[in-house]
Amino acid sequence: MPVGPVGTYLVALTARSSLRIGVFAALGVASADGLYAAVAAIAGTALAPLLAPIVAPLRWVSVVVLIGLAVLGAAKAVRRYRAQRLVALQHETPVGAWTAYLGMLGMTMLNPWTVIYFAALVVGGSSVTGAGERIVFVVAAFAASAGWQLLLAGGGALLGRLLTGHVGRLVTALASTVVIVVLAIRLVA
Repeated sequence: MPVGPVGTYLVALTARSSLRIGVFAALGVASADGLYAAVAAIAGTALAPLLAPIVAPLRWVSVVVLIGLAVLGAAKAVRRYRAQRLVALQHETPVGAWTAYLGMLGMTMLNPWTVIYFAALVVGGSSVTGAGERIVFVVAAFAASAGWQLLLAGGGALLGRLLTGHVGRLVTALASTVVIVVLAIRLVA
């Protein structure tokens, strides 16, 4: 499964903070996917005409948010490096757990690829018809997303533990900034 800008940000956030923060952030992404799955299962094809006009504006909002987060992360990494502040990774928390959850929930809700994916489910006409099937579909979408996002968070935690040095953290933060910006730009290219 490819890792887009939201997944890259999740890995970078977890690498800079802790697995706990990463788990909350991962569950924020999965919650957004679950919400979209619920809308797709409940609303069916009735929403298809309403979704088409908002996909392009959401793509631009997503690009602005992702680039903003990337630039803020890079600026913080450079400031920390210049200040020669060596802080143990466990004591450095760029955001709190609930902030990470809500931030990733919002970012994923704005992610045009998430919108496009679930819009395709709606437009394609889901074969999910009964209430029981709809519940299973939503739970399965949430569980699949949560599993993948938690795997990414775990990878970010391992990466953070391997690159805890002063220079390693700066290089990792700047590299993730470049990757996030490139992926964000590809959303509108």
